[in-house]
Amino acid sequence: MIIPLSRLYGLVAAILALNGCSTVTEMVEANMPNRHSGRPSIAVSLRAQEAYLYRGSHRVASSRISSGREGYRTPTGRFRVTRKDIDHRSSLYGDYVDASGRIVRANVDSRRDRKPPHSHFVGAPMPYFLEFSPGYGLHEGYLPGEPASHGCIRLPYWKARQFYDVAHIGTPVIINP
Repeated sequence: MIIPLSRLYGLVAAILALNGCSTVTEMVEANMPNRHSGRPSIAVSLRAQEAYLYRGSHRVASSRISSGREGYRTPTGRFRVTRKDIDHRSSLYGDYVDASGRIVRANVDSRRDRKPPHSHFVGAPMPYFLEFSPGYGLHEGYLPGEPASHGCIRLPYWKARQFYDVAHIGTPVIINP
């Protein structure tokens, strides 16, 4: 059996695109039909760098996370989702860009870093944002394997989307040390 070269390249490209770390597993798990009903809740273990999604008393999903780094600790305690924003952008952290959208100064804190002439601030993207305390939320973001955020809880794309889809305003969020 001979596979045409273009078809083989397409198959290899698809496998490579879906084979990043645990993205295939996360994608499959996040899109599995939900066997459990009940009120959703979210629990986070900062020590374990894990987040858990519950329906009633059943854990329906878990995810690795990246929480607040030294000097930008994620708050602990009992909270509730107060806002959902599917395409949220940070109002504090991002880049200064020129009129054509080119980055003039990257990774800035808009409160501390001066705006270069003829530029404007564009906040860092924080898709699938679930705010649980003013300025803090769960959202999609980079996970380097350790606490690295400015206090928010970053999740991989598929898990952020899954948590976002299940949670609603008022969903309990418990952040444990």
